[in-house]
Amino acid sequence: MSTVRAKAFVWRWRRNPLRRRSDVLEAWAGVAAVVLVLMAGPVAGWVTGTAAHQALRATVREQHLHRHLVTATAVRAVPAPDDAGLEARAGREGYHHVVARWPGPDGRERTGTVAARQTAVPGKRFPLWTDDLGRVAARPLDDATAAVHAVLAGIGAAAATAALVEGLRRLVLWRLARRRFAQWDRAWERAGHTWGRADAGS
Repeated sequence: MSTVRAKAFVWRWRRNPLRRRSDVLEAWAGVAAVVLVLMAGPVAGWVTGTAAHQALRATVREQHLHRHLVTATAVRAVPAPDDAGLEARAGREGYHHVVARWPGPDGRERTGTVAARQTAVPGKRFPLWTDDLGRVAARPLDDATAAVHAVLAGIGAAAATAALVEGLRRLVLWRLARRRFAQWDRAWERAGHTWGRADAGS
């Protein structure tokens, strides 16, 4: 199949009486699409990835500045409701809800329901991330995760650019095919007026 396509592509460039203007335009559309994918795709990926990495690095700095790791102490476990599903009973990724207390930034003790990695027995101590007000916060983003997200964003932008170029190429081919069919219809219509006439050579 690839050999047939290659021959068809070369045929569009060779001079011959069967080659139409639409064949040349179709070949140029293919060349333009390849050039755009090879040039615009990497550029879009690099620009998007760089911008995403800078934004994520700023988020990393902001989160590490305003999130603090403290030591919490378990008070009691929070049992799952009887009507909860198996996944809810097991917890999210092995976490269990417990009532715990932890020190706030002002020195006052905070108490609340948090998620612990293991089933915490009363008095068990475990690490907990909090914000500047002492409220429970998610773990801050690290540089490695930010870099991975930036790379994925760049790859996604490059793939989206390639898909856009391919979509435009297909749109051009569709328009050329419609024009070609219209030309065939007009040619058949002209031939129909002389069909069967002796002086028309049919």
